[in-house]
Amino acid sequence: MAENPYAAPRARVEDAPTSFPDGEFIPGGRGVPAGNGWRWIADAWAFTGLQRGTFIGVFLLWALIAILMGLIPILGSILSALIMPVITAGFILGCDAVRRGQELEVGHLFAGFKTHAGKLIALGAIYLAFFMALVLIVIVIFGSTVGMLFLGTGQPTPEEMTGLFVTLMLAALVMLALSLPMYMAMWFACPLIVLAQHDVGTALKTSFGACLKNIVPFLIWSIAVFFLSILATIPLALGWLLLGPVLIASIYLSYRDIFHEI
Repeated sequence: MAENPYAAPRARVEDAPTSFPDGEFIPGGRGVPAGNGWRWIADAWAFTGLQRGTFIGVFLLWALIAILMGLIPILGSILSALIMPVITAGFILGCDAVRRGQELEVGHLFAGFKTHAGKLIALGAIYLAFFMALVLIVIVIFGSTVGMLFLGTGQPTPEEMTGLFVTLMLAALVMLALSLPMYMAMWFACPLIVLAQHDVGTALKTSFGACLKNIVPFLIWSIAVFFLSILATIPLALGWLLLGPVLIASIYLSYRDIFHEI
């Protein structure tokens, strides 16, 4: 008996993987609307939802590596500064694989070691050198005042304590003023190195320029992250299992939004 040509196929057909277009790369990036700062987070929630369990597992491993390195006195901080850009870049590569319809794997976390380890470690070295210089500046501003107060004779007077507080506020403002441009330069450096094949200097310069064009969206993103972080921390910090992957994915999606025609 001939088979019915209109019958549904009997072979098992798998769902096609969800993928998103590449989009043409925009050198230097572009400015985007302020509301995109929140959209990066909302889209990142849906994006990680494609493989929620795997994203949580990879994030836990990423956090565990950071914690273990932090437990090593002195050397751990140096290793963390040098290696974490490589690990973070691997997470970015994993996000890019998911966008292209592939599966996120634990191996993505270490993919940066295979292709761009030198550049990413150099990026970490630059950050470490900047941080050490920043600490030195704060010590020069704040340390001399502390030394005069607590190495001198007698208890500090109320006037001296007021001066100490003012100096502390000045040190905090100096740290903020100097660290903000550095964070802007570092923000997109990892994806620009591993996805756009930039060298370290070009990646830092391009990242800073792109962040400067998008101050308002990043302000919206920062405010949203601040409140979401509070909510994630309240239930024994368990909310970070969801928020952590979302934040990393939002960095990747903000890179895509600013540097690619979608």
